[in-house]
Amino acid sequence: MTDAGTPQTRLSDSGMPVMSSSEPLPTPDGQPSMMAAIAEVFRVALPLMISTGTFSLVLFADRTFLLSYDGASMSAAMAGGNLFWVLVCLPVGIVSMTGAIVGQYVGAHQPERIGRFLWQSVWISLAFAPMFAFFAAIAPWLFHATGQPDSLVSLESTYLRLLLIGAVGNVLETALSGFFSGTERTSVIMWVSIASGVLNVVLDIVLIFGLPADPFFGWALPAMGIAGAAIASVIAFWFKAAVYIALLLRPRHQEQYQLIRGWGIDWPMIRNLIYFGVPTGLMYVTEAGGFTVMVLRIGTYGDIPLRATTMAINFNMVAFIPLIGVSIAASVLMGRYLVESGPQRALRNVHAALVIGFVYSATWMAAYLLFPDWMMSLYEHSATDPESVQAIALARNLLKYVAVYVVLDAAQLILAGSLRGAGDTWFVLAGGVTASIVALAIGFWGEPDQAGLHWWWTIITVWVWMLATTMAVRFMQGKWKTMRMV
Repeated sequence: MTDAGTPQTRLSDSGMPVMSSSEPLPTPDGQPSMMAAIAEVFRVALPLMISTGTFSLVLFADRTFLLSYDGASMSAAMAGGNLFWVLVCLPVGIVSMTGAIVGQYVGAHQPERIGRFLWQSVWISLAFAPMFAFFAAIAPWLFHATGQPDSLVSLESTYLRLLLIGAVGNVLETALSGFFSGTERTSVIMWVSIASGVLNVVLDIVLIFGLPADPFFGWALPAMGIAGAAIASVIAFWFKAAVYIALLLRPRHQEQYQLIRGWGIDWPMIRNLIYFGVPTGLMYVTEAGGFTVMVLRIGTYGDIPLRATTMAINFNMVAFIPLIGVSIAASVLMGRYLVESGPQRALRNVHAALVIGFVYSATWMAAYLLFPDWMMSLYEHSATDPESVQAIALARNLLKYVAVYVVLDAAQLILAGSLRGAGDTWFVLAGGVTASIVALAIGFWGEPDQAGLHWWWTIITVWVWMLATTMAVRFMQGKWKTMRMV
């Protein structure tokens, strides 16, 4: 442990020692100024925001391309993609704690333990392969069980089954990226994500719409529609994992972190990761499952309400997913400074993360309220059928719901990430489960015979408000100040 005001050293991406941002502009109590804290969080968060933002833009492009190909495929991709996330978010949640725990190893000045810990995250990622194969086999039953229209089940099942081929790659790249976030090399994550995003979009265009016959060789690539979109995502998942592996094998990482020598199974480390990671994964399951139930319930009202919801959620994702980068930064810095400098230093960074999140989300709130017509015009160019035109008109009004909850969504995401970074993962799970159960109970109990689309969007809004309130109350109680994960 060190004093909060004592400058700390770490290694830059080039391997040279640099001073941490706890050094500049200290206040009389030895803590950095708020501007210095904001600068530090922004330094760590910005590459992660760009990285996650790239993913949101890929999702947006993916679904917009599918709208041009076939409106029903866009609806099926929304339902199938949501269910895919529900199925992978338990293992993704477990290994996502890698970054926060690596951050605590950094704060405890134990870099030699990082390589062995990272391997445990890899072994857990690979262990979930049989589960993904099982869900691929029963995919049609899953969609029939949720009451999806028969016209969409075949498309949804195809999309889900193909995505599950890339599920292990998706979990593995999450685990490996934890090394780079935990050691604050977030620019690496940014560039890998940008490269993966560009690859995904290019493959989307080629595989969804196909290629005409080549005049010299005479071969053509047939249009694959929703199957092509899924294949593009699978290739992008495994591409990211492969790039991270190549970067981790660089010689400069071996001596400091012992990445190759630590390859064996370490049961105490696995138990530690599972203890803190399982509630994180279950929280992801709860949130994704609750949201998917609401979306699938909207789908029972027909393709047009589901298509409108997909359009509105696309814009919600563009705003929401980059905030995950701020949440990861808050989690990693919480883990590091809670061990290295104590709760006051960690608290300053959480406040800084909230400032960044509020400014960012408030900007989007204004955009949803002031420019809905412009946003929806991006879909109008791709709308090729009367159903899509009707869906665009509905989606324009749904953006008002997003505007109501977007700022509080930022708050709950950042506070939950901070609590997880301290190790308070079991409460985050309990609070999320409670809020989700209450929201769904209200939704099903009060569901009207008509106007179900707006009813379930109201429930989504209430649900986000409950999550934000729950995380804020827990954080203010301060129990996280005494927690450690290493």
